Amino acid sequence: MRRMAWAALPALLLATAALVSCSPAAPHGKAPKVSDIPSHKLSPADLSQSLLALQQAYVDLYKELSPAVVQIETSSDLGSGIIFNTQGDIVTNNHVADGFKKFEVTLADGREFPGTLVSNFPPDDLAVIHINATGLHAATFANSSQLQVGDIVMAIGNPLGFQSSATEGIISALGRTVSEPNGVTLPDVIQTSAAINPGNSGGALVDLSGQVVGIPTLAAVDTQLGGSEASGIGFAISSNVVANIAGQIAKYGKVETSGRACIGVEVEQVTGSNGQDDGVLVTSVTRSAVTASGLKAQDVITAVDGQATPAVQDLTDDLANLSPGKSITLSVTQPSGSKATIKLTLGQLTASACD
Repeated sequence: MRRMAWAALPALLLATAALVSCSPAAPHGKAPKVSDIPSHKLSPADLSQSLLALQQAYVDLYKELSPAVVQIETSSDLGSGIIFNTQGDIVTNNHVADGFKKFEVTLADGREFPGTLVSNFPPDDLAVIHINATGLHAATFANSSQLQVGDIVMAIGNPLGFQSSATEGIISALGRTVSEPNGVTLPDVIQTSAAINPGNSGGALVDLSGQVVGIPTLAAVDTQLGGSEASGIGFAISSNVVANIAGQIAKYGKVETSGRACIGVEVEQVTGSNGQDDGVLVTSVTRSAVTASGLKAQDVITAVDGQATPAVQDLTDDLANLSPGKSITLSVTQPSGSKATIKLTLGQLTASACD
């Protein structure tokens, strides 16, 4: 039924093109009058069939994907997860699993299993939990690099504990860099209009072909409305990132190659006497390559490759969009007040350090 919904569109376009080609030709150099171009409207019957086909596509999509979405319960909260493989590995957000080793996992069919943490990767807010169960329905992950703004998607999860709930929307934007309340910066994030509520975290954002394109992670917050969630602005970690990170954890028990860049320093915010952010203070150096570059504790980083970094968030946003091994130039202010330019090569971010 999903093919029928989209196959009807080219047929309609061809029919319209044929009608236009049969109309009298406009004199050379003159645009045709509106009255010369025949119009074509969908009849109520055709419109009804198209809507019914789209409705059936949603129904089929939910039936296909909902068995792969689970509820994850800790001693303090509820979240969602996706069955990653038939061996019992489940991928979810790290903020769902953070601080816990044991979980109660409820499948869509109502079966309950104890779950254990395999490993997590906080920089991408992902974790993998394992259950010992048979007859599991694993999800298929799409190539998120092929997504387009306007693609129709459905979010399936357990918002506010309402298990196996579905909301629909579109891909609103691609390639966003967003920050979570805990300070984690996520690059290449999908923005969607599908409603994302507490409990949706770790669930599935799926396309009409029945493949997971992302993991809903957080909703935008409107600071002008007292920090309440902004309706219709949700964010999901792309399926390519999920498949890579969860795949490594399932195979090796950890993330061996993150693809995330880091400098190898600990930092804190510098605020000027005017109350404005003035740069990022290096409080300690954790990587020998950084020491060799000349960057020292008490230096203040003010720019990366000429891009100003007045706040810690600016620095982490810049790093989130760079790759390990890339050479960068830091503009710094030294404790004496002198300015310096330091060149160094970025390291690779692990779950707990910068290598």
